[in-house]
Amino acid sequence: MTAESREMTVQAPAAWIRLVTDLAVPVLAVFTALAIGAVVIWAAKANVVVAYRGLLEGAFGSVRNLTETLVITTPYTLAGLAVALGFRCGLFNIGVEGQFYMGALCSVFVAYAAKGLPVYVHLPLALLTGALGGAMWGAIPGFLKAKLGAHEVINTIMLNYIAVKTVDYLVKNPMLDAAATMPRTPYIQPSAMLPKLLPPYRLHAGLLIAIVAIFVVYWLLWKTTLGFEIRTVGANPDAAKYAGMSVTRNFVLAMVLSGALAGLAGTGEVLGLNHNLPAMFISGYGFDSIAIALMAKSHPFGILPAAFLWAALRNGAGLMQLRAGISIDLVNIVQALVIVFIAADEIIRWLYRIKRRKEEIREIVFTRGWGR
Repeated sequence: MTAESREMTVQAPAAWIRLVTDLAVPVLAVFTALAIGAVVIWAAKANVVVAYRGLLEGAFGSVRNLTETLVITTPYTLAGLAVALGFRCGLFNIGVEGQFYMGALCSVFVAYAAKGLPVYVHLPLALLTGALGGAMWGAIPGFLKAKLGAHEVINTIMLNYIAVKTVDYLVKNPMLDAAATMPRTPYIQPSAMLPKLLPPYRLHAGLLIAIVAIFVVYWLLWKTTLGFEIRTVGANPDAAKYAGMSVTRNFVLAMVLSGALAGLAGTGEVLGLNHNLPAMFISGYGFDSIAIALMAKSHPFGILPAAFLWAALRNGAGLMQLRAGISIDLVNIVQALVIVFIAADEIIRWLYRIKRRKEEIREIVFTRGWGR
C-alpha cells in the first residue's frame, strides 16, 4: 500500500465521523423537541401515541399526504436557501416574505397577460420575471445597507408590509378578475403552468427547480470566486475589505440573489399550484424559512431535509389535532423547541456529551446584523 492510499484510507473514516457528528446535533435536537412535546401533550391529557401517529399519517400516511408534504417542501426549500445565502454574507434577510409576494405578483402578471406565447417561451419568461421581482425587492435593503448603513433587519421588515399591501391593492383593483367571486387575478395561461410530476396530485416541477437551486447555490458559494468573497465578507468584512474585496458590492449582490430565490418560491405557488394570485394570501413561508436556514446551519445541502421536516410538521398537524383532540398549536411548540435546540446547540451537546471539533468552531455560521 502506497503512502497516498494509506492517507486516503485514514481520511475516509475521519470524513464519516465528521458527517455523523454534524448530523447528530440536528437529529437529536428534533428528537428532544418531540420528547418534550410528548410531555406537553400528556400534560394536556391527550394520548401521545395517537397524537404522533396522526402527525406521521398526516404527513406520510398516503401518496396524497406525502405529495402534499413535498408540495410544501418546495417553497420552504427556496425560501430557506434565500435566508441561508444572506446569512453567509452576514446579512439577516427577514424580508423573504415580502420578496415571496413580489415574485408571485410579477410572475402572475406575465403568466396571465402574455397570450399566444409557446410554452418554451412563456414558462421560462414567467419564472424569470418572478425571480427578478424578488431580486429587485431584495436589492432595496441591500443597497440601503451598503450605501447608507441602514439596518437590513428593519428595512426588510418594513418592506414586508409594503409588499403585502401593494399586492393586496393591485389584486383588488387593476389586476382584479371581475368575473371571480373572490378578489383574485385572472387565471394564468396554460402555457405558463408548471407541469405536474405525479398527476392527479398537486406536486409540480417546482420541486425540481428547488433541488437544482440547492446545487447552484452550493456551487456559487464554494466553487466560485464570487462565493468566496460572499463568505469572506460574511465572516469578517474588515478583513475582506483589506484584501481588496468590495463589501458594498457583495452586500447588494447577496441580497439580490437572496431575493431572487425568494421570488422563485412565490412564483412556484402561482405557476404550479393556484394558477392565480388571490388578495391577501398568507404564506408564512418567509418567516418559517429563517428557522429552516438556522436548522440547516446555512448550508445548502442541509436546507432540503430541514424544509422537509418543517413541511411534514405543517402538513401533519391537522390530522394530529383531529385524532388526538388537541390544539394544532402544539406543533408550533415542537417547532419552537427545535429552533431553540438548533440555535443553542450547546444544550444538545451538553445533554448528549457531544464535543465540538476545532474546525467546526471556526466554521460557525453567524450574522453580524445586530450592533454593526
